[in-house]
Amino acid sequence: QVQLVESGGGLVQPGGSLRLTCAASTSLFEIHSMGWYRQIPEKQRELVADISSSGHINYATSVKGRVSISRDASRNTVYLEINNLKPDDTAVYYCHADQLIHQSWGQGTQVTVSS
Repeated sequence: QVQLVESGGGLVQPGGSLRLTCAASTSLFEIHSMGWYRQIPEKQRELVADISSSGHINYATSVKGRVSISRDASRNTVYLEINNLKPDDTAVYYCHADQLIHQSWGQGTQVTVSS
């Protein structure tokens, strides 16, 4: 399975921006798709955005227009940029790798949006 390490979370004021980073232990070309999910306590983990190995991107309706997912295959890294952050964006953000026969998750990074 792929090892995933997220970074970039923190405390941000409303209206601010963040870039989350997910470093994978294997080549992105060996991964069918990579994505970012988020979860708040007692709620189901929800998709924020994902990107396939062919470059196809999906965004959740709730964040479309404020979020951008990208990847750097040379660094085995996927990024999630979130702009115009809102208190409702407060959550633990998880990186996910789908290798079809294996699903891998990172440890999560906390994003808190508060003034």
